[in-house]
Amino acid sequence: MNIFTKSLLVVISSLFVSQISNAQEGVSVYQDYLTDNYFLIHPSMAGIANCAKVRLTARQQWFGEKDAPALQTASFNTSISERSGIGFVAFNDRNGYHKQAGARLTYAHHITFSRSDYDLNKLSFGISGGLVNSQLDQSEWGNVFDPSVNGSELKYNYFNVDIGASYHFLDFYAHGTVKNVITSDREIYSTVESDNLRKFIVSTGYVFAKNRGYRSYRDQGFSWEPSMLFQYIEKTQETMLDVNLKMYKEFANGQFFAGLSYRTMFEGADYVKDADGQPKKQNYNSFSPILGVKFKNIMVGYTYTHQIGNVLYNNGFHQLTLGFNFLCKESNYKCNCPSVNF
Repeated sequence: MNIFTKSLLVVISSLFVSQISNAQEGVSVYQDYLTDNYFLIHPSMAGIANCAKVRLTARQQWFGEKDAPALQTASFNTSISERSGIGFVAFNDRNGYHKQAGARLTYAHHITFSRSDYDLNKLSFGISGGLVNSQLDQSEWGNVFDPSVNGSELKYNYFNVDIGASYHFLDFYAHGTVKNVITSDREIYSTVESDNLRKFIVSTGYVFAKNRGYRSYRDQGFSWEPSMLFQYIEKTQETMLDVNLKMYKEFANGQFFAGLSYRTMFEGADYVKDADGQPKKQNYNSFSPILGVKFKNIMVGYTYTHQIGNVLYNNGFHQLTLGFNFLCKESNYKCNCPSVNF
């Protein structure tokens, strides 16, 4: 693969695959939050469930291509008291010549408004602090006549903070998070990089079932969970929306779930395809089917993402999630609330 082809892959990945993420924002938001992993993007979800949770994810894009984008994450969260939770996230993200790795620690506080131990009515607040190491390897670029390219491996570390809030009421939930709250001075790509990496994320959903209640939830047939997630990047004013639908089927000692997520980016990009050279505009759009199974305290989930458009790479993106639950406590909440009642 020559330098032009590799550079083109990096550009396409930045515009369409990373899905409006800044190159150094931390963990990009993919559909892995739908595999029982809302804590990965919302710090207020730390310790809210009745179990301690470990989640491992691996995402691979463009199979068969050297230096194709790949992401791995490891997360853990648990309650430390009735009103407090803590968590940890580590990640490794590689995209062509650029890579970043980092970790963050999270604390969440949960306020219960329920009049009894059965009705879920809880407001949560969370804060995360993390360190990210970004690297740009120019050592294989060869003789490039650009004064900003020195042929070395550039590295830069920066610290940032995420804050968020969540509200759960029976079968309804809503989350709001501001990522990268503080400005971060970075000069890995140039001396004029923006120090504003703030991203705003809002998500909400509801679980519908024939009978409401924790006991019936474990015994009944199917339940359905429509949800939405909206992202806004402050500096570039880019916006993106996920529209999701999940289905749950309970069985003895476990659960099967399946879903479909549609993602669209409201801002488009110009491209030239026809011989007349006239530019056309295309928005980012993708579909992601999701499959998973929970058996006792183990969860396995798979997500496949297929992009729609004329100028995007044809291969799909594969993501695998493996989860472990432990220190589980019996939950009295009578609700269809998978994030709280495992």
